[in-house]
Amino acid sequence: MRADAEKNRSQILNVARDVVAEHGADASMRDIARRAGVGLATLLRHFPTREALFEGLLCTHLDALTRKADELETSTSADEALLTWFRDLVAFTQGYRGVVAMMAAAHTDPDSALYASCEAVHAAGARLLLRAQTEGTARADMNGDDLFALITALGWAVDQPSFAPRADQLVHLMTNAILTHRPGNGGA
Repeated sequence: MRADAEKNRSQILNVARDVVAEHGADASMRDIARRAGVGLATLLRHFPTREALFEGLLCTHLDALTRKADELETSTSADEALLTWFRDLVAFTQGYRGVVAMMAAAHTDPDSALYASCEAVHAAGARLLLRAQTEGTARADMNGDDLFALITALGWAVDQPSFAPRADQLVHLMTNAILTHRPGNGGA
């Protein structure tokens, strides 16, 4: 990529982070282009769809969550690995209002620009869940799809102003419903 094109792409992503933080996933592409000091056509050359723009914004974070799952699989107990990863993913979704709906839709759409990253995160969570189930510390009656659905549901809930202050409590309740035999969750 030419230096000026790379500079434009980087500027668009930097501005998009700010605009998305202010307006969520429904942020105006035109507003992002204007604030980045480029034309809408330039933005669309780099990111032809809203999903492509979000892939550019989110892939670094989603890839980091996937790598973290790999690290947690070998560095800590199965239940703690799942708990830590679950909390990190919910915290990530809180940083990008409206992104969980995009992730939920992209998860089953191979044509989506977000598909590969969402599928990798989904697979990482499923592996962590299976490991916890194998060790007997997670419910046996759920699978990776259920886990992903619960995370996106929780991400949506804590995205709502009325539930946001209770995010930690909701994460606690949800993880205690998933994990068994943990002190304080009523499943021991």
